[in-house]
Amino acid sequence: MDTYALPDTAAAPGAARAHDAGAHDGTWAVTADVAALRTAIANLFFYGLPGAGDRQWVLVDAGIPGSAAWIESAAKARSGRRSRPACIVLTHGHFDHVGALKTLAELWDVPIFAHPLEFPYLDGRESYPPPDPTVGGGAMARMSPLYPRGPYDFSPRLRALPADGSVPGMPGWRWVFTPGHSPGHVALFRDADRTLIAGDAFVTTKQESMTSVMMWRPEMHGPPAYFTQDWDAARRSVEALAALEPEAVGTGHGPPLHGATMRAALHMLARDFESLAVPDDGRYVRAPAIFDEQGVVSVPPPVLDPVTLIAGLGLAALAGVGIGSALRRR
Repeated sequence: MDTYALPDTAAAPGAARAHDAGAHDGTWAVTADVAALRTAIANLFFYGLPGAGDRQWVLVDAGIPGSAAWIESAAKARSGRRSRPACIVLTHGHFDHVGALKTLAELWDVPIFAHPLEFPYLDGRESYPPPDPTVGGGAMARMSPLYPRGPYDFSPRLRALPADGSVPGMPGWRWVFTPGHSPGHVALFRDADRTLIAGDAFVTTKQESMTSVMMWRPEMHGPPAYFTQDWDAARRSVEALAALEPEAVGTGHGPPLHGATMRAALHMLARDFESLAVPDDGRYVRAPAIFDEQGVVSVPPPVLDPVTLIAGLGLAALAGVGIGSALRRR
């Protein structure tokens, strides 16, 4: 597993500068009407022009646990103090993308849209399969056994994404089925200007590495390896997204990227996925988890690595202090 480092010129305008987007809302611009908000280790997205007004914008994903006030504050600054989204759309349901979901959905009284194959993990039926801390890459991977896996229950507000591929509240956009990192993962794409919200189908920093996560280094990278449970599907998803030839990209982890340099890196990732993204070994490298519409069908046995487990426990304690401090500063 390797990464493709990108020059700073590939970063979307302002992505490398804290609290850019030409606004006071703490976001980074992807396009004029798409902005990324970084919640410590994961990004979410606001769709809609600044000042869009009540029910005239959409939240895509919902950050890490404990980030609801942070997200609400950014939403007020961007769209108005009394402005609520039309809905919340999920790329997938991992903990760092649904951390504030329940609080925000109730606060704003909005529906939550996701792919039906994510429903078992969002309606209280199932937990996601265990992560794989043995994939390597750094501290974030080693700590992964301690990350929440659910089950989460958002069932009163949960809705299926439309079967025709449209995205509620986002005219001109379509959702693209991109499984691999999770069974019902989707990306969002706007054909008119080739803007892509990729979720975790691929990411733009090395999410397995604590150093890369904290520094937000721009790197074209496969999906976070510790939570990816079907590598063949993940490869096909990256190939499908590269074929869209995006002009601007926002991902679940890392800075927004744009332009020809980004596209070249994405095509390289798709072409050389086995060497650039797939770990040398790991639980789901040896065999994928199997899913259906009811949830988990089977999970391969773990790769035993006591050194990784012990190291992960120690690192988790340190990281918990750091993330808690960051949230308190907000």
